[in-house]
Amino acid sequence: MAYVFGPVPSRRLGRSLGVDLVPFKTCSYDCIYCQLGATTNKTVDRREWVPLDDVLVELKDRLATRPDYITLSGSGSPTLYSRLDELIAAIRAMTAIPVAVLTNGSLLWQEDVRRQLLEAHLVIPSLDAGHAGMFQAVNHPHASLSFDQVLEGLIDFRQEFSGDCWLEVFLLTGLNDSDDEIGRITACVERIGPDRVQLNTATRPTAEHDAVMVDLNRMVDLAARFDPLAEVIADYQGVHARSEFTAGRDGVWAMIQRRPCSLRDIAEGLAMHRNEVVKYIEELDAKGLLTKHFTGGRLFYSGRH
Repeated sequence: MAYVFGPVPSRRLGRSLGVDLVPFKTCSYDCIYCQLGATTNKTVDRREWVPLDDVLVELKDRLATRPDYITLSGSGSPTLYSRLDELIAAIRAMTAIPVAVLTNGSLLWQEDVRRQLLEAHLVIPSLDAGHAGMFQAVNHPHASLSFDQVLEGLIDFRQEFSGDCWLEVFLLTGLNDSDDEIGRITACVERIGPDRVQLNTATRPTAEHDAVMVDLNRMVDLAARFDPLAEVIADYQGVHARSEFTAGRDGVWAMIQRRPCSLRDIAEGLAMHRNEVVKYIEELDAKGLLTKHFTGGRLFYSGRH
């Protein structure tokens, strides 16, 4: 499976069957908190990055796993995929399983991107800043993107989209978690008007050292300042404990006990998609079973005995 992975356990979506529509690591942002590492191809170029027919063949083969959602996400924002509307229409024609789209929201200012998302059941865009300076500091966007442009795109999309829209806000200690920064973000959220607001933080190993997790108590306090009241989704609830996911977790654990491994090493060694590996790394890290170190600009994991 080159493009479809899982189902993987998701904090928000239950058993999520992932669809990766862009090559690793192609994105319009280079967020400092990304668990997949630094962006190597920062672009806003929309194209058929992977063959649509091949994606649909793989997806059809995995429908028997009966996921709760088919989730368009992967190694970068799926809105970079130029045939997104055709993919969503084809999925809806083959199954009643709802389609979710996880996107950084960077291209929603484009009318054709908003139109292509209209038939999705759920869209979860993100907004991590309330002004241009913080947008640059946290998201490192493509040079062609401006904060005002992205914000207006989110506002326009919410007005046009009839499905569920959940807005994710990723908070980092010492950057966008201050009272002033939260005030700016909540003002933007009020203009967007999402159905839900979900607060996340760096519970997984991140692309940069200064992407530091916000304390849970602080997250709960900040959630109360949003309208609608935000949900804290960063407090992982242990869905990996389900028996169908233990084999993958145990395989990752066994590998990093033998030698330090990067995310790529684990994915290639176990024939898993990187996004799937991240789920197991997250659980092991939450249990205090990992040691992490950077070598040559790459993050390596070792098992802690």
